[in-house]
Amino acid sequence: METNADALDLERMRADVARVLECAPEEIGDDDNLMDLDLDSMRMLGLVLAWGNTGLPLEFSQLAEHTTLRQWWGVVQALQAVRTA
Repeated sequence: METNADALDLERMRADVARVLECAPEEIGDDDNLMDLDLDSMRMLGLVLAWGNTGLPLEFSQLAEHTTLRQWWGVVQALQAVRTA
């Protein structure tokens, strides 16, 4: 697995969400409510742990406040910006 926070991008996040939801990545829009797509807290925790393995200090609570991939990507971008500053 990659150990670089830059390895986490929007398309990887979309693909990972699609994998846990057992659907195609193109079925997940940036502004779709992920909870409405049946993403539950256990699967979300798995995603957070996997994405944390990239070296990004991502926590469950940071994503739990949001419901869309676009919002999650905003959180990740902010964390990546802090790491590179």
